[in-house]
Amino acid sequence: MSSNIHANHLSLDASSSSSSSSSSSSSSSSSSSSVHEPKMDALIIPVTMEVPCDSRGQRMWWAFLASSMVTFFGGLFIILLWRTLKYLWTVCCHCGGKTKEAQKINNGSSQADGTLKPADEKEEAVAAEVGWMTSVKDWAGVMISAQTLTGRVLVVLVFALSIGALVIYFIDSSNPIESCQNFYKDFTLQIDMAFNVFFLLYFGLRFIAANDKLWFWLEVNSVVDFFTVPPVFVSVYLNRSWLGLRFLRALRLIQFSEILQFLNILKTSNSIKLVNLLSIFISTWLTAAGFIHLVENSGDPWENFQNNQALTYWECVYLLMVTMSTVGYGDVYAKTTLGRLFMVFFILGGLAMFASYVPEIIELIGNRKKYGGSYSAVSGRKHIVVCGHITLESVSNFLKDFLHKDRDDVNVEIVFLHNISPNLELEALFKRHFTQVEFYQGSVLNPHDLARVKIESADACLILANKYCADPDAEDASNIMRVISIKNYHPKIRIITQMLQYHNKAHLLNIPSWNWKEGDDAICLAELKLGFIAQSCLAQGLSTMLANLFSMRSFIKIEEDTWQKYYLEGVSNEMYTEYLSSAFVGLSFPTVCELCFVKLKLLMIAIEYKSANRESRILINPGNHLKIQEGTLGFFIASDAKEVKRAFFYCKACHDDITDPKRIKKCGCKRLEDEQPSTLSPKKKQRNGGMRNSPGSSPKLMRHDPLLIPGNDQIDNMDSNVKKYDSTGMFHWCAPKEIEKVILTRSEAAMTVLSGHVVVCIFGDVSSALIGLRNLVMPLRASNFHYHELKHIVFVGSIEYLKREWETLHNFPKVSILPGTPLSRADLRAVNINLCDMCVILSANQNNIDDTSLQDKECILASLNIKSMQFDDSIGVLQANSQGFTPPGMDRSSPDNSPVHGMLRQPSITTGVNIPIITELAKPGKLPLVSVNQEKNSGTHILMITELVNDTNVQFLDQDDDDDPDTELYLTQPFACGTAFAVSVLDSLMSATYFNDNILTLIRTLVTGGATPELEALIAEENALRGGYSTPQTLANRDRCRVAQLALLDGPFADLGDGGCYGDLFCKALKTYNMLCFGIYRLRDAHLSTPSQCTKRYVITNPPYEFELVPTDLIFCLMQFDHNAGQSRASLSHSSHSSQSSSKKSSSVHSIPSTANRQNRPKSRESRDKQNATRMNRMGQEKKWFTDEPDNAYPRNIQIKPMSTHMANQINQYKSTSSLIPPIREVEDEC
Repeated sequence: MSSNIHANHLSLDASSSSSSSSSSSSSSSSSSSSVHEPKMDALIIPVTMEVPCDSRGQRMWWAFLASSMVTFFGGLFIILLWRTLKYLWTVCCHCGGKTKEAQKINNGSSQADGTLKPADEKEEAVAAEVGWMTSVKDWAGVMISAQTLTGRVLVVLVFALSIGALVIYFIDSSNPIESCQNFYKDFTLQIDMAFNVFFLLYFGLRFIAANDKLWFWLEVNSVVDFFTVPPVFVSVYLNRSWLGLRFLRALRLIQFSEILQFLNILKTSNSIKLVNLLSIFISTWLTAAGFIHLVENSGDPWENFQNNQALTYWECVYLLMVTMSTVGYGDVYAKTTLGRLFMVFFILGGLAMFASYVPEIIELIGNRKKYGGSYSAVSGRKHIVVCGHITLESVSNFLKDFLHKDRDDVNVEIVFLHNISPNLELEALFKRHFTQVEFYQGSVLNPHDLARVKIESADACLILANKYCADPDAEDASNIMRVISIKNYHPKIRIITQMLQYHNKAHLLNIPSWNWKEGDDAICLAELKLGFIAQSCLAQGLSTMLANLFSMRSFIKIEEDTWQKYYLEGVSNEMYTEYLSSAFVGLSFPTVCELCFVKLKLLMIAIEYKSANRESRILINPGNHLKIQEGTLGFFIASDAKEVKRAFFYCKACHDDITDPKRIKKCGCKRLEDEQPSTLSPKKKQRNGGMRNSPGSSPKLMRHDPLLIPGNDQIDNMDSNVKKYDSTGMFHWCAPKEIEKVILTRSEAAMTVLSGHVVVCIFGDVSSALIGLRNLVMPLRASNFHYHELKHIVFVGSIEYLKREWETLHNFPKVSILPGTPLSRADLRAVNINLCDMCVILSANQNNIDDTSLQDKECILASLNIKSMQFDDSIGVLQANSQGFTPPGMDRSSPDNSPVHGMLRQPSITTGVNIPIITELAKPGKLPLVSVNQEKNSGTHILMITELVNDTNVQFLDQDDDDDPDTELYLTQPFACGTAFAVSVLDSLMSATYFNDNILTLIRTLVTGGATPELEALIAEENALRGGYSTPQTLANRDRCRVAQLALLDGPFADLGDGGCYGDLFCKALKTYNMLCFGIYRLRDAHLSTPSQCTKRYVITNPPYEFELVPTDLIFCLMQFDHNAGQSRASLSHSSHSSQSSSKKSSSVHSIPSTANRQNRPKSRESRDKQNATRMNRMGQEKKWFTDEPDNAYPRNIQIKPMSTHMANQINQYKSTSSLIPPIREVEDEC
């Protein structure tokens, strides 16, 4: 018996015919073969005493197969029979209904009631029956539906049990195809029985819920149940097991994608498609392998199962794979006829499936998002999310500044989120910074992607804009939608976004969770770009200096004595903030500023001032009337963050005698636990709610000023009905003007003597995107300038474009338009471009060109066109009374006009660019001379600033420089000289704002002229400035600093101009006039021993104390609005323009009247002269003035003698170019 059992185990798939008679068992085995070929009379089924089975060993596979066939075909027959009977019943009822209807018509209406009553009763019974069936059907549908929790649990459970049954099949496949088993002792059979009972119940629910029972009976899942469930019950009854068709359970894998969708695991179409392909491929593969395993181990029935072979299930899986792939090694093959016949048909379908499914699966896996994972936050490390315009250029610029070594400690991980995978160059950039940078593919508009990057735990979200897009409004709309999506997902997240257009900032105010007090900021590139250019119109080179201050640059040491050496020393300076030491409490701002510069080698330019109600405001060079409070935040210019720590660690007791600032470190007597943290690192960012330049929330720091003190006689005499400023008091304002009133023809412009003005050359047409010229005009119309100091602005460009911009410009005074083109020399000559203070070249067509090298072609052509122009000295020298002839004694041979060191005498203080002007004080017996014009024979002497889009195009602006085309923008000569500006330099503001949001506030305060959130809200409502009455509150807002340039050729600082130290100048200007010096604008060849004709200048930021000055230097300084309130009584000659190497006239607009008009003017001129004399005599009344130094606060009496009517008129007429600045204030004529 043991040999028989052994033979049967080796021939697992042998089966005996049910019609063959039983015979004695015998086996013939070969001595060299371990495979036993069973005879017909061999025992097939192993029989033991423990498992009662057929003692004759006959196989009963037909019983298992018959149970499935009977179930399937029997049920199919019953369904078809039911449908046939139902159809016949319906036909009969239809015919009977027609007969009854005919009878009812024939019987008449009298019998209608009696006939309808039985029919109604039947209909009610049918309705009740239908209602019951419908309820049961609906209940069954809910139970198997994945739309409910119960249905999802049930569907998932059925799938899991199906996989469990398949696993049991894999286990049983190692046993004979048919064997005797005891149900009570076989554990796997018991589990399989339990699974199939559950499948039977689930089959019943599906049957009840099915709408079409016939199609349900023919479904794949139903067929699987037919051939797997009944054989299990037969196994229990016969105490034997047959593998049979249990491999069909593998077809349940087709539903794997549906199950994953029910569990909300698969959400994308690609993932669903990939799982579908894999599940179909694997289920077909496993099912076919199960059939081959069955027939090959059993043999052909017509061969009495003699041609079987022993193959394991996994060998069959291998056979099917090599068959589908058409490899066919031949080591395993089908021997049975059924197996070979199946392989013939399978290879057709399998090959097609393999050829189509496998490449598609590989493609889906290959196209699977490489950056589709989720961010895992690191404990103790913050992360920020950067999205928007993610390109190699934008990312490299951002990382270069954000991860700069000069920052204190950048323990922040940067997570980039973009819907397009990075290219190879960008991917390489991410790999170089893999320790601090991660990239994920997705969109911030998708909440799922926001969850992937953990936006709720991010420290901030930064949105980059495409500065070179053709449609700026569309780009801004995209970024605003990103802000909305992020704020909708997590309202508390801090967002810093770039905006291209100023008017689009108003839309951010519509977002309820947008709150700038919590750190939300919008960096408007157009506002800042044009603001920087406008400041260059007031002090050329300031745009370069400010751009370098908020950009992180490494120090580049140059040994040779060249201009690059001094320029790069200044470039290494950045702007930082730090809390001031308690040793400074109670001292005035100039005292602390001087101490920091002299002892700590730090330049402090501003502080955060907190009023009594704890509202904060940034004050730039507030003067000596303000005392330092405890915990005051200072704004410093330094080379790195470690140097700024000195202001925090300084202790008078420990560091008073230290001369080396590097030795100033934390001392033992300082109570560090009570001190406030620094604002340099992301852990310690300054988030000062309410700190914006807001007039409404700021303290009114009023000086002893006759124009600012309430109750003053001048305020009493002011016409309160005249609106000269906007409602916030921050800008000069006038009533709206029609554009026709400001348009000049070429002849009218030629008849108008324009001088000391600003020419804006603008390229644009009716289809160009608006660049927002209001942002250029607003800084030039800031109220901290007196009306006569405002430079006239002349726009030269297309009238169609300017009409579109005019709605935002019609409230500003002194604005004119010359329709034409900046490439026309006739138009340029008509506006006296050779006499302008500054020429600005802008283009609104730059982003409409695909070729980046051609984006700046218009601006470059205009710049070269102006430089190549030649001018003659046709205007000559202006006399003080505008008669057009040279006054006596004021020719160039005059001793008063003698050159100093080869340069003509220049004004001491300018609030413009270096315009050649000669200024002299009025002397008795001589006409009050204002300015002398020196001829400009070449356009190369015209001061201009050109806006560029592509940084590399800067090489075309100066044909005589030696800049390499690959040189970075900040290292090129045009940028260092302040004659070129590119919007790319503003990229650094993103990281600077993240580390310290006060930096952006300070920059906006400096360049915009005083724009506030209140003003932005007002512009958002009306898109224009609103005029306001002159009240003490609005006039007090004029009392703020402005940027000026200080000339050293003449004035109280002339003694320091020739070989003096910059530190001595710094201290003298600060003590005497409360002027804060912060840089030098020096001639490029000033370091050369030989004379040079080059008039180009470059910027030196924050030079050291011992830096040697030259007479031609212009000093950048922050000048008080009331610049006369200093300690010294020394006179300071003042001009609203700057000086270079020559002089020219400076009155903004001088009209040459005709002879007829002159004859009609004597009476009006005489009355105006009397009025001016009256105003000047009123100023002669005795008033008390106070110095700013608290230790020497004493009143002094200032007497101003009455002057003649003619003298008063001359001073009043030409105070735009010359005025007296002893301790008296000038009286402005704001008419």
